[in-house]
Amino acid sequence: MDKKYVSTGKPKVGGAVYHAPLTATLPTDATTALSNDYVDAGYCSEDGLKEIGERTSNDIKEWGGQVVDSSSEKTDKYEVTLIESLNPEVLKIVHGSGNVEGTLEQGIHVKSNNSELDNEIYVVDMIMKNAVKRVVIPNGKVTGVAEVVYKRDEAVGYRVTITAYPDSNGDTHHEYIMAVS
Repeated sequence: MDKKYVSTGKPKVGGAVYHAPLTATLPTDATTALSNDYVDAGYCSEDGLKEIGERTSNDIKEWGGQVVDSSSEKTDKYEVTLIESLNPEVLKIVHGSGNVEGTLEQGIHVKSNNSELDNEIYVVDMIMKNAVKRVVIPNGKVTGVAEVVYKRDEAVGYRVTITAYPDSNGDTHHEYIMAVS
């Protein structure tokens, strides 16, 4: 046991959640600056990032009913609430890049429809105790948006679920952790 391995996670100053087209270069470590292809999704709620990994297995039985093998499936999903509800980049994540036009200063037009959302690269940068951590989702897609609440004493936010799909190597995400002094 060693308490140096116990940590909390908080957002990196200056941005924590980024998205980019699938054609962008994937980061391969915890500290290298992201290319200009990556767009910051702004502030996230105090609920932080929730990783929902699920591994299920199915028993394979022989004719007589004995278990002789099993097959397994693994899914990875992430939930985060984006609270920059007036940011066109956030609206593009939620509604699709082709459904959001304009700027706040000129006026934003959001079209709500049934068009498929884009698969994108998602990167989350975090500060841990004495380390930094980067989660890279090489092929992610927003597959859920929770109810949006408009309330006087609460930030309007979009709680999105990002499903991580396997890349060409079968990996749904990569985690890079590096000690900092």
